[in-house]
Amino acid sequence: MARTGKCLCGAVRFSARETGGFGVCHCSQCQRWAGSALFGVTVPEASLRIEGEENVGTFRSSEWASRSFCTTCGSALWYRYDKGRDGVGDYEIPVGLFDDGNGFELKREIFADLKPDSWSLEGEHDRLTEAQTRALYG
Repeated sequence: MARTGKCLCGAVRFSARETGGFGVCHCSQCQRWAGSALFGVTVPEASLRIEGEENVGTFRSSEWASRSFCTTCGSALWYRYDKGRDGVGDYEIPVGLFDDGNGFELKREIFADLKPDSWSLEGEHDRLTEAQTRALYG
């Protein structure tokens, strides 16, 4: 069964035939972009169908990734680890954009040592430091 979702205003809608892991990124860019941390669900590139693509703006936030947003309401739509190639790579979609955000299991936190000390996530899952994250993803 496909999972569906949309931005705040509904100008951008999506359907994901499959989803992968659910993780949290605490890097400084995600903190600024998402307003805290990116609680992202991986959606394979071939699995995502997008409606309203004319309302999607994209910003290259680093030499290895881009971030997209709704040009109508400003909602953060997805992060793509594209390794510097525009328009490619799996999507990391904020869990709050899904019509039903239930059933995702938190697998890992990355850049965990950059998380503000004012809150924490419970449960058993991987917590990778900045050094560990950079070693894993380059």
